[in-house]
Amino acid sequence: MSQSDISSLFEEFNNLKVAIIGDVMLDTYWWGNTERISPEAPVPIVALQKMEHRVGGAANVALNAAALGANTSIVSIIGDDADGRNLAALLAGQGIDTSLLLNSAERITTNKTRVMSRNQQMMRLDAEMTADISTTLEAKLLNQIRTHFNAEKPDVLIFEDYNKGVLTKGLIKSVIALCKEYGVVTTVDPKKKNFLSFQGVDIFKPNLKEVNEGLNLQLENVDLNSMKEVHRALQNSLKHSISLITLSEKGVFYQKDHEAAIIPTHVRNIADVCGAGDTVIAVASMVYTITKDMHLAAEMANIAGGLVCEQVGTAAINKELLLKESQLLLG
Repeated sequence: MSQSDISSLFEEFNNLKVAIIGDVMLDTYWWGNTERISPEAPVPIVALQKMEHRVGGAANVALNAAALGANTSIVSIIGDDADGRNLAALLAGQGIDTSLLLNSAERITTNKTRVMSRNQQMMRLDAEMTADISTTLEAKLLNQIRTHFNAEKPDVLIFEDYNKGVLTKGLIKSVIALCKEYGVVTTVDPKKKNFLSFQGVDIFKPNLKEVNEGLNLQLENVDLNSMKEVHRALQNSLKHSISLITLSEKGVFYQKDHEAAIIPTHVRNIADVCGAGDTVIAVASMVYTITKDMHLAAEMANIAGGLVCEQVGTAAINKELLLKESQLLLG
């Protein structure tokens, strides 16, 4: 692919309509210095200096899509609380459509608070509810999505599941059927609870640990032949079109029909892998929706995932940096 072709692809991102449905989170970071151990317990004392809020989970997928220029909408449920209002404001501030976020007094907004020192995580505190949403909220969400599809059909819908209860089995089935009715590409970043519930989607993107847990496997060798067997096992259950499996330091594997490859990682100075999967699913979904070229989608998603790992904490991909790296490595 020429450098001009890659530039043209990045321009097409601006015309793409992307919807994300799943578990949104607020990521709170407390930054400070650590110089001594507490006299009360064998734990470090962190002298706090600043607090920072970022978006996480499905919200981070939306942030990545918007950072690449897509017309982005987020579908989820937040609590009727300060964290929910803060999260919605952060998303809206990045030009993301938050009109499909439902506030509910039945839930609290997931907030993961990380205490950071010396660019390392010292502690994490999670405030969350993980039970499935009620059938009433499920029906409201589905109605929101149907209304959105009628008003402005997205090109691709990304399921981002963190097992926090928004994506119930019934909602997953109904939304996939709606996407097929409207001709919307479907992609999934799954977790264990609903792993085999995403029947008939276009792209299924677990990581290797999730594959081992979801299929009750223990792969001894991660090579092309073994990964093809994994794709076959997934397809027997899901009847999906494409597998895209992240392999940590080994790169990514994809298979579409008889086309399959393991794409190795590029050398990076890894600072933090948090949120890298969100970037991978966003980039792969967008590139594939435009080009229908899964090899290119996997290549660019692999580059993007590596780039965000060079930053501490959840962070959106930098469009200009991704363009430059893609032209350098793929052009």
